[in-house]
Amino acid sequence: MSVTQRHSKPAPDFPRPYTTVDVVIFTIAQTRLKVLLVQRPGHEDDPFPGLWALPGGFVNVDLDADLQACAARKLKEKTGVDSPYLEQLGSWGGAARDPRGWSATHVYFALIPAHELQLTKGANAADVAWFEVDELLRRPALAFDHGSILQAAVERLRSKVEYTSLPAFLLNEPFTLPQLQQVYETVLGRSVDKSGFRTRMLAANFLVEAGHVEGVSNRPAMGYRLADRSGPVVFPRTFSPRGH
Repeated sequence: MSVTQRHSKPAPDFPRPYTTVDVVIFTIAQTRLKVLLVQRPGHEDDPFPGLWALPGGFVNVDLDADLQACAARKLKEKTGVDSPYLEQLGSWGGAARDPRGWSATHVYFALIPAHELQLTKGANAADVAWFEVDELLRRPALAFDHGSILQAAVERLRSKVEYTSLPAFLLNEPFTLPQLQQVYETVLGRSVDKSGFRTRMLAANFLVEAGHVEGVSNRPAMGYRLADRSGPVVFPRTFSPRGH
């Protein structure tokens, strides 16, 4: 038996599902929570031709060391930046989600400040654009099961915002506390108590003073940066609406 024969791996004797990674990319623009979508090609033989979908694609075994590496690569391809925050959301799979056959997708969500994003539609997309999340959730006519995935991603994000510093990853640094509060309120879809918010942020010790910056009405205000960008801090309790 030759060396090649001894070390060659036999082909699997069972069908293999399609394996993809999709990324739910959030940003804040015009005081709205938005998500990035790509438009699928209009070819009749393409699954869901012309519909909008979450960016993603097949795992490349030659380029991707693991699922997160694949998600980071897809994110870089679509936006031109590395995400300041990338978290695994979950996995979806089944025989009916892709007309080409049994498929499984592993989904991540990313948070990116809106500045300097260079959107790229890629070779297999007709267009790429930002969409308001709340409008999409009212009529989630997306390709595959991406409407359900988006719903799950928004629920995860809004749930974590109630008790973590996660929204800070949506801001350019340095930022002011009023700017941070506005992002919290945009994601949550409701107001929060101003005095309680300021106390909560400063007591959590995740912000570092970065000198004065231009604030509301062109008045100087203290700017802040994140002390640690590896992940959000967890607060001991959730936020209360303004006036409670």
